[in-house]
Amino acid sequence: MDSSEKEGLVDESVPSQNSASISNKSNFDSAEICKKCSLFSVFLEPFQWLQMLSSQLDSTFIFGIVLVYGLSQGFSGSFFKVVSDYYWKDVQKVQPSAVQVYIGLYYAPWIMKPVWGLFTDVFPIKGYRRRPYFVVAGVLGGASALMVALTGNLPAALALGCLVGVAAGMAIADVTIDACIARNSIEVPSLAPDMQSLCGICSSAGALIGYSTSGFFVHHLGAQGALVLLAIPPVFIILLGFVIYERKSSGLHSEKQKAMETLGVAIRGMHQTIKFPQVWKPSLYMYLSLALSISTHEGQFYWYTDPKAGPAFSQEFVGVIYAIGAMASMVGVLIYHKTLKDIPFRNLLFFAQLLYGTSGMLDLIFILRWNLVLGIPDYFFVIMEECVSRIISRIRWIPMIVLSTRLCPLGIEGTFFALLMCIDSLGSLTSKWGGGVVLHIFDVSRTDFTNLWMVILIRNIMRIATLGLIFLVPKADQSDALIPPDILTSAVTSHNEGLELVPMNDQG
Repeated sequence: MDSSEKEGLVDESVPSQNSASISNKSNFDSAEICKKCSLFSVFLEPFQWLQMLSSQLDSTFIFGIVLVYGLSQGFSGSFFKVVSDYYWKDVQKVQPSAVQVYIGLYYAPWIMKPVWGLFTDVFPIKGYRRRPYFVVAGVLGGASALMVALTGNLPAALALGCLVGVAAGMAIADVTIDACIARNSIEVPSLAPDMQSLCGICSSAGALIGYSTSGFFVHHLGAQGALVLLAIPPVFIILLGFVIYERKSSGLHSEKQKAMETLGVAIRGMHQTIKFPQVWKPSLYMYLSLALSISTHEGQFYWYTDPKAGPAFSQEFVGVIYAIGAMASMVGVLIYHKTLKDIPFRNLLFFAQLLYGTSGMLDLIFILRWNLVLGIPDYFFVIMEECVSRIISRIRWIPMIVLSTRLCPLGIEGTFFALLMCIDSLGSLTSKWGGGVVLHIFDVSRTDFTNLWMVILIRNIMRIATLGLIFLVPKADQSDALIPPDILTSAVTSHNEGLELVPMNDQG
């Protein structure tokens, strides 16, 4: 082969090599672009989800969920939990068993949620059923927080009254937005899990901020001074009462006359609805699953911060523990939203309750200090335990809320959902008081934690025993309708037919 032929071959091979190189580079660039687009789409997904919810539902309603669940419940609830614990421990110097009883009274406004629900459903103010009650909630919560924070050494009873007032402000705002959620869940049932996921994410995000800042403010302002920050979220709740969209009711002149009639219909409707087996059985399960899991929180909190018997965690680190737990709650919401919202109620709640009981054994390991025997430091173990507990608790809680929305009849959805949440709050109250009694029986005090491990063991056994009640939960999917749409109409009709039969029998 002569030199000219060689040159021709070389000239032909060079372009082919160049084209192959360009093709490989193009494929590599395409892969990089796809990867970046994939990451960018993951980043945009939450915003696209919010945009979808805002387009399907009202944007001010979504704003209301963010404020009530994120700021009022999430931030205020978490901040309130930590600061009030230190307030009773360091300012009032109360025993842990007594604090359990006091904190149980925080649930009193939540137990009264059916009352607030009745007001929002049948007693409109100036033609509005929801907006005025946001204003009432903000004023009550803000005034109560300022009173306990800015007044000197309050008697325990008066301080308790103010803290219950703070809880009442949260409860009224919650029942008002829940009425909006229940109605939207009925009108757009396919978005009911999405609405509850949004509530969970906002609550966890707010809790993250509240927990992460609570220890800092307790350390620098003191437990009583830090309570003044609880007056800030109520201001935004008052603002929500002026901006959230609500259609004004017509015929204001006849509202007062119709209010009592509507109240009677609502009460009869609740009474008839709760008698249906598909309603009272899951309601009973939700109550018992909460009540039987007795709370040992105050005993553990006192032990966490004790310099002799416990690990002596600082105020800032206690806030960090709860803050990381709030992040874990968000993970729990995401796990539910991505993988669990299509699983039937009974299957999901069974495995969630099983995990809830077994994960409680981590508390037992920590109290007995077995983590040190295994070479695991206290700070690492408590954070791990908090994360596991929060994820499982959130996975267990969200389907219960979705189940509750499925049990609400249209027309009294706000009142009935409030009734179901009242049952849950009563379960939490029973849990708190039951835990306080058990802590007292086993002589767990401010300085003696010898029997704390036994209390936690009893709690875990009762959690696992709750699995025996899972038959009360329906097998239906989370998107299924659990009650007939005409449940109130059929209930009233059968009630009237029953009334007509009495005189016929009497005449016979």
